[in-house]
Amino acid sequence: MTEAAFTPRVFSGIQPTGHLHLGNYLGALKRFVETQNEGVESLYCMVDLHAITVWQEPEALRRATRELTAGFIASGLDPEKSILFNQSQVAEHAQLAWIFNCVARMGWMKRMTQFKDKAGKHAEQASLGLFAYPALMAADILVYHATHVPVGEDQKQHLELTRNIAAKFNHDYGVDFFPDTQPVIEGAATRVMSLRDGEKKMSKSDSSDMSRINLTDDADTIAKKIRKAKTDPAPLPEAPDGLLDRPEARNLVNIYAALSDRSVDQVMGEMGGKPFSEFKPALADLAVDRIAPISTEMERLMQDPAEIDCILARGADRARGIAAPILHRTYEIVGMVGAGGA
Repeated sequence: MTEAAFTPRVFSGIQPTGHLHLGNYLGALKRFVETQNEGVESLYCMVDLHAITVWQEPEALRRATRELTAGFIASGLDPEKSILFNQSQVAEHAQLAWIFNCVARMGWMKRMTQFKDKAGKHAEQASLGLFAYPALMAADILVYHATHVPVGEDQKQHLELTRNIAAKFNHDYGVDFFPDTQPVIEGAATRVMSLRDGEKKMSKSDSSDMSRINLTDDADTIAKKIRKAKTDPAPLPEAPDGLLDRPEARNLVNIYAALSDRSVDQVMGEMGGKPFSEFKPALADLAVDRIAPISTEMERLMQDPAEIDCILARGADRARGIAAPILHRTYEIVGMVGAGGA
């Protein structure tokens, strides 16, 4: 049985569990905006159901969801062009996730490295949701028949699981219903590293606020963090090859390239051989120019949480218009009475 051809569609989601930072912007939000402006149908989700796989204080979760939405909009996502919504307002995510819980195999889930990383030595005390959330992630993507998902390197394993679930469902039921979703990984700074350690990913969970540039930081704070970013004593190398064994220098050059929409080769052509006393001020000016307006706009948006809630509700209605027929057809394929099957 063959279903209709798949319309190009992008889906991505971010957990509302803390401040957005430069890594989120360069590795995700900036590319989201580019995709939107290319005219590709796009859905961007505040994945609050994923957030509660570990304990969240309810009021803090509400604020974080609104702040994440504000960050999306301030970065350039237009709620009229892209669909912005929070996951819990579209029940089809959880409904399809149960079907996928019954398709995915325990062995697949046990191989998920992020569960091992998050649960650590306390796997027996971890929530069932934390163990099973890759099936919900698959549902997030496939309930829209998304054909492409922007992902970081650390999420490739979960997307591979999504593809495995889609393939097994299609095989088991003899259909070509769910697409073989493709990852989108590109750009000079898809993996932005800590400003304090060039071998660690920039993270909101790092105990040092100096390790990251938050999208809520003001201009002075952004400039200060760049000036104090860890480097080595030597000037920048003359050519990109010289960055290979210098993680902090490589990270700052990657950030400069991504913020300026240039390649690393182009940046090195301009900056190669210069001391950090010249390079850091140039990077600080660039970061302030790109990030400070986002911080200012986020602060303005957060003054009106009711408007943010309206944007999310309108987005959820649009998202449900895509998801509901796909879930209905899934139920029909599986054999649920009332789904319209024979």
